[in-house]
Amino acid sequence: MFGRTARLQRQQRERQADEQAMLACLPRLRRYARALTGQRDSADDLVQDTLERAWQKLDSWQRGSDMRPWLFAIMHNLHADQRRQPALVTVELEQAAEAALPASSAEPGLALALDLEAALQRLPAEQREVLLLVVLEEMRYEDVAATLGIPTGTVMSRLSRARERLRQWMEGAGGQGEAGATLKVVK
Repeated sequence: MFGRTARLQRQQRERQADEQAMLACLPRLRRYARALTGQRDSADDLVQDTLERAWQKLDSWQRGSDMRPWLFAIMHNLHADQRRQPALVTVELEQAAEAALPASSAEPGLALALDLEAALQRLPAEQREVLLLVVLEEMRYEDVAATLGIPTGTVMSRLSRARERLRQWMEGAGGQGEAGATLKVVK
């Protein structure tokens, strides 16, 4: 009987530690989801779905390893599934009001941030995911590869293409014909 009580207490402590580890990842999950979806409500739904799935599949997480790549892999898979499903297109009233404002009335920094956000959304999903995980979430290439289920070399090439395309768009090139002009070989 004493052994059973001790085992239950240990399991309870492990569950509490797992819960704390998930909660510690919450701000990064929300930030990544917002960058993936481009909408606050969709991002919140994606985070909630991610945490729900993670809690259900907690036994598949290897205790003692970093929980963040595991959670991001769940989020990536959920987001990919959601992209495949047809969805209703909705626009928040705040977004419609922002779109109606002339660019000259906004602050220069805000305009640049909006341009960058729009440029991120224009990237192919595969490039955007890699860019966000490496740059925003500061994950190592190997962790990104494991999270997305792709080779490390693919991570590096998608990241390079995403950075170059963003650079062109932000400089006003529009991504037309200059793709290979400034690429460098990294050894």
